[in-house]
Amino acid sequence: MVLATGGSLSLAGTAAAASATGPEGQTITVSKVDGLDPAGETITVHGEGYDLTKGIYVVVCVNNGAGQQPTPCLGGADMEGGGGASAWISSNPPSYGEGLATPFEEVGGKGSFDVQLSVAAGDEFTDCLDPAQAPNGCVVGTRADHTRTADRSADVLLPITFASAGSGADGGGASGTDADTPSPSSTTTAAAGAGAGGASDLAQTGASIMPAALAGLALLGGGAAAVAVRRRRTEETNRP
Repeated sequence: MVLATGGSLSLAGTAAAASATGPEGQTITVSKVDGLDPAGETITVHGEGYDLTKGIYVVVCVNNGAGQQPTPCLGGADMEGGGGASAWISSNPPSYGEGLATPFEEVGGKGSFDVQLSVAAGDEFTDCLDPAQAPNGCVVGTRADHTRTADRSADVLLPITFASAGSGADGGGASGTDADTPSPSSTTTAAAGAGAGGASDLAQTGASIMPAALAGLALLGGGAAAVAVRRRRTEETNRP
């Protein structure tokens, strides 16, 4: 869900908020990064100082280390803006993105935004609490959109942690990172090197099946179920 960008949210003064600064001076402030509810919780991300010519995703992704593209991302790359796990911000999207991407709010010649993300510890793409899938845990922040996949200049990231099972969103304790990994301070500088990361033209997310393919599988499943019902009725009719 993308919020109206008519004004920035006041997050820096909240106890749980954390901030990060990117390689081009961009900043993000996130309402909460520690002790998130593994089952799902809504957080707010405010960004400013972004290059208006570069589209970004606001995402929660697996942390692959400094200078590396954060991927896969929870919810995949939500270019339709309906999933709530990510947001596409761009003032000059490709033609197919017009009406889908939310433009930056221009402030002093730079781009700002406010979005809400629905964050859970895992989905069908990845699990932030699984050391095999996310050995460094997960991060929240921004990265270049699918038109600039290899561009690391928009990476502004903060590590996130999750509450231990059964303790609730404010329980603290367990996290998607190693136990000795420090929590982010109120101001954190994200190390991101330009030019590193994936080189494909499409966003590298966990989404490996296109919606049309999913629809086809659903139809196939329904047809198989219908065949099974007809076969069972025939067997019952012919049974002595």
